[in-house]
Amino acid sequence: MKTITTTADLAQFCEEAARHDYVTVDTEFLRERTYYSKLCLVQLAMPGTDDSNAVLVDPMAEGISLEPLYELFRDTSVVKVFHAARQDLEIFYVDAEVFPEPLFDTQVAAMVCGFGEQVGYETLVRKIAHQSLDKTSRFTDWSRRPLTDAQKTYALADVTHLRQIYEFLAAKLAETGRARWVEEELETLLSPDTYVTQPQDAWKRVKTRTNSPKFLAIVRELAAFREDYARSRNIPRNRVFKDDALVELASLKPTNGEELNRARLLLREARRGDIAEGILKAIAAGVSCKPADMPQPDRKRDKLQVNPALADLLRVLLKAKTESAGVAAKLIASASDLDLLSAGERDVQALRGWRHEVFGADALLLCEGKIALAADGNDVKTVKV
Repeated sequence: MKTITTTADLAQFCEEAARHDYVTVDTEFLRERTYYSKLCLVQLAMPGTDDSNAVLVDPMAEGISLEPLYELFRDTSVVKVFHAARQDLEIFYVDAEVFPEPLFDTQVAAMVCGFGEQVGYETLVRKIAHQSLDKTSRFTDWSRRPLTDAQKTYALADVTHLRQIYEFLAAKLAETGRARWVEEELETLLSPDTYVTQPQDAWKRVKTRTNSPKFLAIVRELAAFREDYARSRNIPRNRVFKDDALVELASLKPTNGEELNRARLLLREARRGDIAEGILKAIAAGVSCKPADMPQPDRKRDKLQVNPALADLLRVLLKAKTESAGVAAKLIASASDLDLLSAGERDVQALRGWRHEVFGADALLLCEGKIALAADGNDVKTVKV
């Protein structure tokens, strides 16, 4: 098992990898104690059947630069293969504003090829590579050095088996003509907007029981302060204060330190110093927010007239169509999408792109009363009416 610790050795490996059609990639990282993920290890493998052309890259080694790897990511002649790539891509985008292109995500491809919803790597290793994984090093501190042999073996397996999985799924997509489906799904993963949270939008991730614009204005300011504070100090958001404490603060609206201390859910560290000061300023800003500048909740869904019977029929149709096509239903439509369709909305994911081919066309016909569902043994089929 070779571990690369210098920029020169990484450049040499990447130059050789650039001569192949694809390279498999994985990372190990920590995020429990930081806002940004701490990259601890990068695993790479060129095509092959053993470990001889697979390496571990130590990004924590003194003086090493990952620029040769990023050059490989920019080389569009080499497919970069990941499994469940989102967190890996976030690390590389935050570090260098680079995306590996072209990208192939085996989890997405597996969902298109009939392996179920959000299928795990271990499952694909078992079903496609017919191997098992040693999971003993899964929950380990990857920042500690030196790495043990068990850790190295575990990490390397994440890219060596991935080669066989990729080749199998790529062939399956070519056979079925569904490669375009995967490419459409990956567009979101390759968008910077996926990985950048604007402080003024952070409130949208906080669950509240009220949609009062006045209340949401305070939530917005508190969430923006927390986002800025956590990012600037590279600490987790929850280390500043948790969502339940944020909602409590928005309800209490404390104006001074004494009132702030009445908040039951606030961490001790947040009751004084910079955090306490930031909280009070954020609440004051939210309270004084002009009505025109307050967040306006989306009332559109509240006014929708959902047709429960039609929504149920759409669920049956979705199940039938996705089982027939061998595609994960989650990729096609959510329960919310089906409710929107039944209420007459047409700007939904299920009607866009390749999903229209699988489900959307028949869904529209069902909504318009031009087809009905009929049971044929254990199958559900559509019939014209």
